[in-house]
Amino acid sequence: MTGVYGKELIVDLKNCDSSKFTRKAIEQYMIWLCDLIGMTRCELIFWDDLDVPQEERQTSLHTKGTSATQWILTSNITIHTLDLVDEAYINIHSCKEFNERDAALFTRHFFKGDFQIDQAGREWQVIIRGLESRV
Repeated sequence: MTGVYGKELIVDLKNCDSSKFTRKAIEQYMIWLCDLIGMTRCELIFWDDLDVPQEERQTSLHTKGTSATQWILTSNITIHTLDLVDEAYINIHSCKEFNERDAALFTRHFFKGDFQIDQAGREWQVIIRGLESRV
């Protein structure tokens, strides 16, 4: 990635198997994904309603779910799940090169979902961050 200091893959999934939205399943996803794309895993942090009193738990369509950030040596992988609508939103950002096609297809397969096609007809989006875009 000459002249590039990072790449971000954005994958939005619908019709997922929400049984994959647990901490245990998401941790397994992170392990397998990092192995697949050659990333060194660091700390994994979760945010969800685990151990939160029932009356304080999230109930809206756009907030009920699990979020996690897997820190990797070269940046991070973030996931947000929406349990009530079976959707998952995944961002993989790294300064180290990785195969975005492999990562996107593995992600779809793991969560048993369908790509949400964007307005440009893309199944996933890749953003290349180059030195020329630095301020």
